Formats: sequence, structure tokens, C-alpha cells
Amino acid sequence: MTTEILLAGFGGQGVLFAGKILAYCGLMDSKELSWLPSYGPEMRGGTANCSVCISDQPIGSPLVLTPDILIAMNQPSFDKFVSEVRPGGKVFYDSTLIEAEQTRTDISYFPIESSKLADDNELKGGSNIILLGKVIKETSLFSLETMKKGIEKVVPASKAHLIGNNFKAIEIGMNN
Repeated sequence: MTTEILLAGFGGQGVLFAGKILAYCGLMDSKELSWLPSYGPEMRGGTANCSVCISDQPIGSPLVLTPDILIAMNQPSFDKFVSEVRPGGKVFYDSTLIEAEQTRTDISYFPIESSKLADDNELKGGSNIILLGKVIKETSLFSLETMKKGIEKVVPASKAHLIGNNFKAIEIGMNN
């Protein structure tokens, strides 16, 4: 089985970081995977998206054009990519920043106020990880244990003190 995931938002929202966590989770579960970042030249504040493919079989192309899962962190990303989600797919989005018109009946929507939850829990920059928690709750793509191992792998040693905050953010997402 292959799962194609597209994460999209503004540069600085942690889109590429979240995608890298998903990729490492696939690696730890002995899956085939690809991680393809894409961002504008201005990076922070510009557009950023990331294609992640996780599969039991070799992956033919790392580019995700019709995702099974869309994780949208801002309105322009939601508006641009929701129409591309494969029928039967799932859309996870930050409902603090996105006013979504849920017009498609062939996909499932999972709004979560991830930016507000991050602020309320003093988890600056944790909205992306809260969204990942919601994804693993609703899809069972990975276990909580695998997700925590992925976070430990991706967080650089210089920011190891933030691992606990990331674990907290995952659990907030899973509980909302």
C-alpha cells in the first residue's frame, strides 16, 4: 500500500520539518519512502510544501500530485490543493487560520485549531506537530511510539530541549 501526503503552508510554519518527521517514521517502520521539499526563494513567509510518499513497494515518483492526505497550514495552501486530493482522501487543516468551504463530499475533512492550541499551551511553532498528532489519530499511519522516535531523530541536537514540547504537541493533536 502507498500513502501519498502533501503538506503545505508558508515558509516558517514547519512544513518541511513535519514532512521530514513523517519520512523518518516511514523509515523506522521499514517502509519505502520519499521526501521532496519545495519552497519559494524567499523561504520564511513564502510558499512551502512537501511531498511525502510512504509505501510497501518501491516508489516510482516522489512528486505527489493527487494526495491521499493533505495537511494545509494556511488558506492559500488549502485553496490551492484541496481540489487535488484523491477521492476517499483526508484533509487536515489549521482551522484557526483557514476558513474552509467543505464542498467536496468524496473526501473527509479534519479541522483542528492547531495554531490556537499551540498558543494556548505555550508551544510556539508547534502547530505543525499538533496537526501530525491529529493525522496519526485519524489515520493510524504510524503509532505514537514511532512518531516520538521520528521526532527524536529529526530534532537537531542543538534543540534537543524542545523534544518534550514536540511530544506534548503530538498528544494535543491526538486528543482533539
